[in-house]
Amino acid sequence: MRILMLGNSFTFAHDMPSMLAELTGAEVLQITRGDAYLAEQLDPQTTTGERTRAALEEKHWDYVILQEMSYGPITSRDCFFKSVSRLCDWIREKGAVPILYATWAYQKDSQAMADMGISYEDMAAGLEDAYHEAAEQNHALVADVGRRFYELAETQDLYARDGQHPSKAGSHLAAQVIAEAIRSDQAGLDET
Repeated sequence: MRILMLGNSFTFAHDMPSMLAELTGAEVLQITRGDAYLAEQLDPQTTTGERTRAALEEKHWDYVILQEMSYGPITSRDCFFKSVSRLCDWIREKGAVPILYATWAYQKDSQAMADMGISYEDMAAGLEDAYHEAAEQNHALVADVGRRFYELAETQDLYARDGQHPSKAGSHLAAQVIAEAIRSDQAGLDET
């Protein structure tokens, strides 16, 4: 199995792609850049976009994981939906399954959350709604990492010091949720 991960620091923190490879036994390649939006993956004028084009055109992938800039689905909603739509079409055209890596609200009561100017609950709901709507519109799978963060954040140390990025435990949780989405999809394929 081969997995391509497109995203930013929420994907590459603590070398999460290696964690996913260990959990799935897959070959995992990441094309990431800190602060990158998914729109950059579509822009052949950027290094990230050129690497994505080459990866999708020259290699076969079973799954392609899409992770938007942390607040992008809320603050750049139209861009997020357009990018997901174009990427999902391209991914399917190449014979792979798209999976949206639904991320989390910043840590409750953190400076990062205060800087956003919205409540934790609003950010959490906004992200979850946007990722699920995009998945439904594009017939993509969702790895609902954000929901797991919300469920476990009060009992586990899932955030890095900045209140935005995942701790090592948070990255491992993300890898586990993505692996579960893949296993669930494969189980569904086995039944058909």
